[in-house]
Amino acid sequence: MHLISNPLVSIIIPTFNRALFLKETLESINKQTFLNYEVIVIDDGSSNDEANKVCEFFEKVSYFKIKNSGGPAKPRNIGIQKAKGKYLAFLDDDDLWLPTKLEKQVVVLENNPDFGLVHGCCEVIDEKGRFQNRIIGRPGSIDVKHGDVSMRMIGNWTIMMPTPLVRKEVIDKVGFFNEEMPPAGEDTEYWTRCSFETQFYYIDEPLVKYRVHATNLSADVQKYDRFDYYIKEVLLDQKKRGKISNSLYKMLLSRICTNQIKYFKKDYQLTLVRLFELDKFWYLRYNNVKYLIYILLFKR
Repeated sequence: MHLISNPLVSIIIPTFNRALFLKETLESINKQTFLNYEVIVIDDGSSNDEANKVCEFFEKVSYFKIKNSGGPAKPRNIGIQKAKGKYLAFLDDDDLWLPTKLEKQVVVLENNPDFGLVHGCCEVIDEKGRFQNRIIGRPGSIDVKHGDVSMRMIGNWTIMMPTPLVRKEVIDKVGFFNEEMPPAGEDTEYWTRCSFETQFYYIDEPLVKYRVHATNLSADVQKYDRFDYYIKEVLLDQKKRGKISNSLYKMLLSRICTNQIKYFKKDYQLTLVRLFELDKFWYLRYNNVKYLIYILLFKR
């Protein structure tokens, strides 16, 4: 374990049985042009000690092993509790940062006090680190992901998990990742909550290499089955806190229902059950009906 006394940035990495990828991830951090950081690796009960051995080679890395929780939420939460930095960054154990990632984002937050989070897009790589000529997380218009994004974000997009740098004071308001959710979509739920607490600053530059491979958690579509219900709970909480009006709540809930309708042709009975669970008046919303007709007529 390596303790850094006063880091400006705390980098939290959950890991599980990916020592080879983890080594590459830590090497990408080690090449950062910004140096005032600590790295907190939380091993979610790997079946061997390889991750610990990898971490021992990196001076600024502290390694902790916990009982397997089945997903990244609990390790991230433990990392948040251990973090000492003014800013927090999250990185998965298979993704890579470009050398100037932290430097550019720290400058943004230091010079823009009204923004509590800075994020960006990613360039996709495969299992062997080869570029796939694809950028994900880049909006058609920068304004979509910049500023007060709370109304634009829900049901439309999320932050790419390896990209944000967040003020600790924002995290203190928002709290922890939802450990009750399946290990898919918990990041989107978290960033949605953050969007009601602060403005987001978007950098239109891929400062992250996002690795796509067979064992990505995000590839398991079934784990997203009840994701929209957790977003509904976020909206209900914001309505209770007076952050959104009842009419706005209904509008955003309608948008969530529209997302459910896209599954109609795959399993219409299950889709109808989910729609009525989300909003018993979903069929009275014009956008929902319009999208349902589109799905029925044109989607194959």
